Amino acid sequence: MEVLSIAKDKNDMPINEQIRVAELMVIGPNGEQMGVKALKDALTLANYAGLDLVLMSGNATPAVGKIMDYNKYRYEKQKKLKESQKKQRESNKDIKEYQLSLGIDVHDFNTRKKNASEYLKKGHKIKVSIRFKGRIIERPELGKEVMLRFANELSDVCDIESQPKLEGRTMIMLLAPKK
Repeated sequence: MEVLSIAKDKNDMPINEQIRVAELMVIGPNGEQMGVKALKDALTLANYAGLDLVLMSGNATPAVGKIMDYNKYRYEKQKKLKESQKKQRESNKDIKEYQLSLGIDVHDFNTRKKNASEYLKKGHKIKVSIRFKGRIIERPELGKEVMLRFANELSDVCDIESQPKLEGRTMIMLLAPKK
């Protein structure tokens, strides 16, 4: 036996002939309650108004249907969803980590600088780190020098949020985009 799916999308609501209830509470296009009507009568009212009958709540007793322009309703709903997603993206700015080394080559340095610059222009923060291996831990000033050079190269698009500091074998510095 095949299951019949009424709505095309999980967010779509049954409209007009897709509604499968005997009677429902009808709400008019201006929000006024029109009372409990048979499905056929409710469809006639919606058709007369040139609008759609949309099943708002099929689980209620009696089911609730509203007379409205369904395409306009869906458009506005999608518009609100996109707006809320945009605001959520803006509030979720990421921190991107860039790892440098003491013996970083000029080309690698410039590539990381270019990528970091683009990321900073988007409004994200940058975490720059250098991991000290072996006996190099005895010369942390070399790592600090590389980090400050990196920050200096990006000074037109960022400010240093926290100066380079050594945490265990790793030196970390945070860069924030300029306001």
